[in-house]
Amino acid sequence: MSLLLKGILIGLLFGVPVGAVGAMTVQRTWEHGIKAGLITGMGSSVADCIYAGIGAFGLTMVSDFLLEYQTVIHLVGGAIVLYLGIRLVFRNGEEVEVLAVSGRWRMFLTSFAVGITNPAAILTFLFAFSWFGIAGEGMKGNSWMVVLGVFLGTYFWWGGLTAAVSLAREKKGKNNFQRVNRIFGVVLSLFGVLVFTRALPL
Repeated sequence: MSLLLKGILIGLLFGVPVGAVGAMTVQRTWEHGIKAGLITGMGSSVADCIYAGIGAFGLTMVSDFLLEYQTVIHLVGGAIVLYLGIRLVFRNGEEVEVLAVSGRWRMFLTSFAVGITNPAAILTFLFAFSWFGIAGEGMKGNSWMVVLGVFLGTYFWWGGLTAAVSLAREKKGKNNFQRVNRIFGVVLSLFGVLVFTRALPL
């Protein structure tokens, strides 16, 4: 099996667990359409790609630094998720213009920020690389193929998720945005609180 294919499989496996970014992707697809969901998923895939690259290229200095300060980084991520959740709960129904450049960048950057504030992902990728037998010297100069595969795998997942939500959106009709936003706002807020409770020492 090629390194690219192994990377795609790792990306698919890594992308399936739906957390805060998954909730954001579903909410944005439901409200704004498939383009918004794909942009949101892209932010998460880029973040995963960066962490996969750190593991694949053996950048131990970077990984050690991130893991040492992962509590602080997790708290930042939790704050972002909590802010997004509260903002959705109290939003009065106005829509963000997805076609505007600022709207697209906002969607990308918020999902990227949530994804990149999970330094423990490096350890997950290292475990996956080892499981697939592509850790360390086995990759040599082809580490970039694994990283590309991870990106494609995670983005295939987000593409499938947004396509499914978009189909459901067409069948149900484009209504009750405010109610849906509040539901996902509560979900995101709970994710944010969960991150805080896990990160803060008891």
